[in-house]
Amino acid sequence: MKVVFLLGSKSDSDFSGKMVSFLEKWNVQCEVVVASAHKVPEKVFSIINENNKKEKDLVYITIAGRSNGLSGVVAANSVHPVIACPPFQDKVDFMVNINSTLMMPSDTPVMTVIDPINAALSALKIFGISNAKIREKLKDKIKEIKKSFES
Repeated sequence: MKVVFLLGSKSDSDFSGKMVSFLEKWNVQCEVVVASAHKVPEKVFSIINENNKKEKDLVYITIAGRSNGLSGVVAANSVHPVIACPPFQDKVDFMVNINSTLMMPSDTPVMTVIDPINAALSALKIFGISNAKIREKLKDKIKEIKKSFES
């Protein structure tokens, strides 16, 4: 199991760090790569092509703002699931980033999740489909959450 974080910019490193820390607690391998679809598309294609050949249990989490071409490029060319988690600094930044992330062309299936930890949990649930150990840990997490609401 591996989550590849593709960041459109180095400035997204802190944002991805929250997810990496969370997933490492679940013993999920993480790789973080800065690879803008606009500025270094050849790097993005190289990563995707290599992972299409060799990786079985992989999920991409793309982190890109403004004009989010990264998520669409990855989704259109990868056999693996793509979760977009656009970063934002404030409400204006949020509106720009969420709109560019949600507006994907046909045949580019990108799942968009706003909250970084929810994006990481989404990747875990994808892995849980075929991994009983992850699935059991997710069940335990759900029980833990429910228990926190008991009086």
